[in-house]
Amino acid sequence: MKKIMILLFSVFCFSSCSKAQETTAMKDKNVLIVYLSRTKNTKTVAEIIHQKTGGKLVELELKNPYPENYQEIVAQVSKENETGFLPPLKTKIENIEKYDAIFIGFPTWGMQLPPPMKSFLKEYNLKGKTIIPFNTNAGYGIGSSFETVKELAPESKILEGFSIKGGKEKDGILFVMKGDKKVKAEKEIQEWLKKIGIL
Repeated sequence: MKKIMILLFSVFCFSSCSKAQETTAMKDKNVLIVYLSRTKNTKTVAEIIHQKTGGKLVELELKNPYPENYQEIVAQVSKENETGFLPPLKTKIENIEKYDAIFIGFPTWGMQLPPPMKSFLKEYNLKGKTIIPFNTNAGYGIGSSFETVKELAPESKILEGFSIKGGKEKDGILFVMKGDKKVKAEKEIQEWLKKIGIL
């Protein structure tokens, strides 16, 4: 009986210790948070993640910014998706090799990953890194965006992503991540980060 108890204790300790070591390892990683935000909703989610994980926060900017007019940007992005055009980035991230875990945040555009985020994933070598996607959308979900992240970073470890409803620009509903909505987002992000072993 004593041997059985010792064996059970050893098994429990091994599994608990392994999980604890894994979580600690994630906390010790160098974290980069890269995001694309038009109406500041994704920016707010990125800032919440940054508050909870630390690391470096970087907003993606284009060499040639998109038009302010909603219909014009929709037409331009649609054309870019059709042709496979990758808009050149103004943002440059030095020493990206020093980061172990990279959060990438973006809105859903046309049910796809925005072209600037495709540019980022194509431009940098993310082999062996842990990639964690997060998303804001108009209520229609992530579309094919998370799958595209996996396709463009095939040699990275992709963790479960996070998605939340933001504004609805075509209806003139822009920045919504404030007040009660922000408090709710903070709680959901906290739960997500715990679930994927970051916190």
